[in-house]
Amino acid sequence: MAADRDVTGSVLDEKGNGLAGATVTIKGTTKGTNTDSNGGFRLSVPEGNTVLVFSYIGYTKQEITVGNQTVFNVKLLPGDASLDEVVVTALGIKKDTRAIGYAVTTIDGSSLNVARETNVINSLQGRVAGLNIAPASGGPGTASRINLRGVSNFTGGSPLFVINGIPMDNTSRGNSGEWGGTTNGDGISNINPDDIETMTVLKGASAAALYGTRAANGVIQITTKSGSKNSALSVEYNLNQQFDKIINFTDYQYEYGQGTQNKRPTDVTSARNSGIYSWGEKMDGAQFTQIDGKQYAYSPVKDNMEKFYRTASTLTNTVAVSGGSEMTSFRMSLSSMNAQSVLRNSGLKRKTISLNVNQKITSKLDASVMANYIDQQDENRAQLMDGPLNANYGIKLMATSFNQEALKPGYNTTTGDETVWSDDSYKSNPWFVVNQYKNNYDRKRLISAITSKYQFADWIYLQGRIGYDFINDGLFNTTPYGTAYSRLGSLTQRKTQTSELNVDALLGINRNITTDLNVSVALGANLRKNKSDYIQIAGNQLSIPYLYTISNTLSRSQEYGYNERQVQSGYYTADFNFKNYLILSTTGRYDVYSTLPAANRGIFAPSVSGSFVFSELWKPSILNFGKLRASYAQTSGEAYDAYLTSQYYVLGNTYNGFPQGGFSNNGDATTMPNINLRPFRLKEFEVGFETKFLNNRLGLDVAYFHRQTTDEIVSAPLTIASGFTSAVLNLGSTRNAGLEVLLTGTPVVSSGFKWDVSFNLTSVKNTIVSITGAEGPETLLLGSYRPNNGRVAHVKGLAASQIMAYDYQYNSAGRIIVGSDGVPLRGELKPMGSALPNLYGGLNNSFNYKDFSFSFLFDYKFGGKVLSATNHYSIVDGLNKMTLVGRETGVVADGVLATGETNSKNVPAYTYYPSLVNNVSALNVFSSDFIKLRQVTLGYHLPARWFSNSRFPFEAVSLSLVGRNLATLLKHTDNFDPEAGISTDIRYAGIEGLQLPSTRTFGFTLNARFKK
Repeated sequence: MAADRDVTGSVLDEKGNGLAGATVTIKGTTKGTNTDSNGGFRLSVPEGNTVLVFSYIGYTKQEITVGNQTVFNVKLLPGDASLDEVVVTALGIKKDTRAIGYAVTTIDGSSLNVARETNVINSLQGRVAGLNIAPASGGPGTASRINLRGVSNFTGGSPLFVINGIPMDNTSRGNSGEWGGTTNGDGISNINPDDIETMTVLKGASAAALYGTRAANGVIQITTKSGSKNSALSVEYNLNQQFDKIINFTDYQYEYGQGTQNKRPTDVTSARNSGIYSWGEKMDGAQFTQIDGKQYAYSPVKDNMEKFYRTASTLTNTVAVSGGSEMTSFRMSLSSMNAQSVLRNSGLKRKTISLNVNQKITSKLDASVMANYIDQQDENRAQLMDGPLNANYGIKLMATSFNQEALKPGYNTTTGDETVWSDDSYKSNPWFVVNQYKNNYDRKRLISAITSKYQFADWIYLQGRIGYDFINDGLFNTTPYGTAYSRLGSLTQRKTQTSELNVDALLGINRNITTDLNVSVALGANLRKNKSDYIQIAGNQLSIPYLYTISNTLSRSQEYGYNERQVQSGYYTADFNFKNYLILSTTGRYDVYSTLPAANRGIFAPSVSGSFVFSELWKPSILNFGKLRASYAQTSGEAYDAYLTSQYYVLGNTYNGFPQGGFSNNGDATTMPNINLRPFRLKEFEVGFETKFLNNRLGLDVAYFHRQTTDEIVSAPLTIASGFTSAVLNLGSTRNAGLEVLLTGTPVVSSGFKWDVSFNLTSVKNTIVSITGAEGPETLLLGSYRPNNGRVAHVKGLAASQIMAYDYQYNSAGRIIVGSDGVPLRGELKPMGSALPNLYGGLNNSFNYKDFSFSFLFDYKFGGKVLSATNHYSIVDGLNKMTLVGRETGVVADGVLATGETNSKNVPAYTYYPSLVNNVSALNVFSSDFIKLRQVTLGYHLPARWFSNSRFPFEAVSLSLVGRNLATLLKHTDNFDPEAGISTDIRYAGIEGLQLPSTRTFGFTLNARFKK
C-alpha cells in the first residue's frame, strides 16, 4: 500500500495576504483542513494523482494536482465560486446556475446518510423551501405524502422522482383508512442513502415541463454516486447503527381506574367487559381481579406503552468499490439494512446492489450503465386506526389501572383462542397481534438504464437512453386462527408485477452564434409504456389450525387485475445566452395519452423562462451576485386511471361453480365513462431573485409563484335514474399562490472554524376554485376516521382537504342547545380548517472546527388542522382529563333547551362525555402546528497522521453521533403527536388515529475509506 505524505503551504488573497480559515480538501473525499491565522496549512495526502481543492468564501476555487510537489502557495482571486456551479435540470441536461430562470434546490448526499431515515425522502424535511413532507406513522420504510408548492390538484400531486435520468415509480403500496389497513412503503423508500450523490428539487412547472404530465407537481432528481476516471481502486465502508425509542405523548387522567358506571371490576367477567374503560372508582391501591384471574393493585399504570413497545434497532452496512482508468470508471455498492419496528415481531429488511459504469468507447462515443437492485421484506406491517388486529389500538386505550402484563401471551396456549379483554371482540388483544398475526410484504425491484452519447463535434451530440423499472411485489396476510371475531381464521396471498419502459433520444446543439450570443438547443422524443397486473387468492376458515395455505381453507375467492397505458412524446428546449447575463429559455412538449379518447389524446405544453444577472452590469462593493428570474409554463395531466372512457364486460368470482359477469368501468360499475375526456391543464407563473453579499457570506433567494389547474378530471354525482351514481368529467379547478424564501449565511469564519446557517420559509395559499362547475357551494367528500362523525373534504372557495366536523347546535342568541337527555345537540357539519399547513420551513446550523463538526436542524409547520380519533376514544373511554369534571357529581351542560329554558338536567359523567363527543366531533379538531428539534449530529474526522505510517489499512475514518426527532418545542395537540397520521393519501390528510407511536432516534455513523 502506498504511504501518505504531508504537503504544506499557504493560501493567499489577490494582494498576497494570508487567508485565515480557507478550506483545503482532497477532491472526491471529505478529508481536508482549514488554514491558520496566516493562511498556512499542513495536510496528509495519499500518493498518486491526488487533486487538492482550495476554496474561500468570495473567491474562485482552484484545483491543483499534487504530483511530486510538497509545497503549495496558492493565490485565490475574488469571484463567486457558485457561478461555476452547474445543476442537473430536466432530462439530465446540465445548466449553469446563472442560466436558470426558475427555482431549483440541490441537497448534497452527505446530508442524507449521517442521521438517516429508513425512507430517505424524510431527511429533506425542513431543508428545502416549498417542499412539505408528511410521513405516515406506519413503521420503518413507510411512505410519505410529498407536496411541492402545496396541493396542486384534487389528488394531492406528488412530484415525479427521476434517478439518473430515468423516471421511477413512487406509488404507495397501500394506505390505511377509516376501517383500518396498513400504510406501506413507496418507491423512494427503496433507495439506499449511501448511494446518493445529490438530490435536486425542480419546483416549478417551467423546471419540470420537459417531463410532461407526471411532472406537473415538480420533480426530485436523484444522481447516484459514480467512480472517477484515472483513479486507483477505492474501497469505502459505511456503518450506521440507530435505536428508536417511543415518545409517549399521552397525558391521561390517573385518578379513576378501570371499570364502568363508577364501579371497579369485581371478577374476571366484569374485568373483561371493562378493559378499555376508565369509568371506575378512584384508585386506592386495593387488590382487584383482572382478566387473567390474578390479583392486581387498583393503582395507576403509566408505563404500559413503554413496556409493550421495544427499543428498535436499525443497522445498515454498505461497502462500495470504485475506480477507473483513462477510458472507464465504475462504482459498485452492496448494502444491507435491518430495521426493527418498535412493534415487536415487525420490521423491514432490505438488500441493495447498485452499479454505475461509464465507458469511453471511442474519442466521440460514450456509454453508461446504471442498475439498482432492491430485495426487501416487510414483516408484519402494523394495522392502523380501527381495532381489528391493531395492537396500537388496545395498548393506547387501555384502562388507567390495567397492567398490560395480564394480556400475555394474548391467547390460550392449548386452544389457540385469543384472550378477550374488552366488551368488543373487534378490539384485538395487543399481545395476540404481535405473537400470532402475519402481514408480510416482499418486493424485488430493478431500476436500470443504458445510455449512449455520440459527440459529433464539440458543439453537437446525439444521446439515446433506455430505462426500465420492474417491480415484483408479494403479500401474505392472515387473520390468525383463534381470532376472537373470526375463530377459524383466513389468509390472503397476492402477487403484483409493475413495469415501466422509457425509451428516449436527444439531439443537442451548443453553439456561439456571435462573440456575445450563445445558443443551446435540444430536440428529443420519448416513449413510455406502463404495465401492471395482479392476481389475488383468498381463503376463509382453516381446516387445520395454523396451516396457512389456500388448500387448507374451506371457501376461496380470487381476483385478477390488469392495467396498461402508453404516452408518446416529442419535446424541445432552447437557451439563448447574451453576454452571460441575459438568458432566455423556452421548452415545449407534445404528449399523446392512451388513457384518453382518440380525439382528445394530444396536448402541447410550452414554457418560457428568463434570467437577468444584474450584478454583471451593476455591482456595488457589498454585492457579489444578483439575478432576477421569471418563468411561465403550461403543463398537462392525463386521466387518473386507465379505462375511464368506455364500459367493459368483466368476469367476477364463481357462484356454485358458475362464473359471474357484469359491466365495469375500471372495476366500478356505478361510474359513467366519458368518451370526451381530455387532459387537464396547469398554468404557472413564477418570479424570483437571488443575491449574495459581503463576499458571499450572506445570500437571499426569494420566489413568488401562482399556479392554477383547469379541467381537472373529477367524479361528479349523478341521479340514480341515469343508471349510474357518478360520472367522470373535466370540471375541477385548483389555485395555489405562495412565497418561498431561502436565507443563507456564514456569520463566522476564522482559523480552523466556520459557522454556516440557513433558514427557509414557505407560505402557500391554496383554493379549490371549482369542483363540478356548478354555481353556489360545492363539497367533495373524501376520507373519514373510525368514529365516523367527521371527515376530510374539498370545499369550493376554501383550501383543499378541509377537516369537516360537527359543531354544537346554537340558538339565535348563540347559546348551546341541550337535548332532553341533558347532552348538547349536534349542529351542522362544517369546515374547521385545512389539514395542510400554509406556513412551513426549517433552520439549519452547521459548525466546523478543525476535525470536529456539529450541526442541528429545527423545522416547523403552521396553519394545519388534525381530526383525532385518539382524542375521541380517550373521551369515550374515560381517559381524557376533561372527563374528570363531574365524576362524582354528574354533569349539567351549560346551555338551554329547545324551549329556551336553562338546562338543569344532571347526567352521569360516564354517559355525558361519550354522548357529547359523538354529537360534537369539533372537540376532536386540533391545530397541527409544531416546532421540532429534528436533527443533531456531532462528527469527528480522525487525524490522518494516525493512519499514514501505521499498519491500519485506512486512509480516512470519521465517526458521527446522531439524533433525530429529539424534542417537540411547540404543539397544541393533546395526547398525540401533531405530525401523526394514518395515510399518505390526500383523502386522509389530517386524519390521526391509533397509529404507531412517534419515535426518538439515537445512534452513530462510521465511515472508513481504505488505503489504495
